Amino acid sequence: MTAPLTMYTTTWCGYCVRLKHGLDRAGIPFIEVNIEQDEAAAERVMQVNGGNQTVPTLEFPDGSALTNPSVSQVQEKLATLV
Repeated sequence: MTAPLTMYTTTWCGYCVRLKHGLDRAGIPFIEVNIEQDEAAAERVMQVNGGNQTVPTLEFPDGSALTNPSVSQVQEKLATLV
C-alpha cells in the first residue's frame, strides 16, 4: 500500500467508533480526519456521498471510497490494491 487509508469521521459517530476499533483489531492503519474540524475534508466526503456528510467514509490510496463499510469490505478492497 503506497499510502494509508483516510477515515473521515465526527466525534459523535458511533459507526465511526465501531469501524476504528475493527480496523485496529485487524491491524489496518488509517489516518482519522474529523469533518467537523476540517472544511476540505467535509467537502471531500460530500463529493463521494452525493452531497451528504455521511461518516465513516474511508478513502483509499487509489482515490476510491467506501461509506460505512465493514472491516471485511475494507480488507477486500485493500486486497485489490496490492
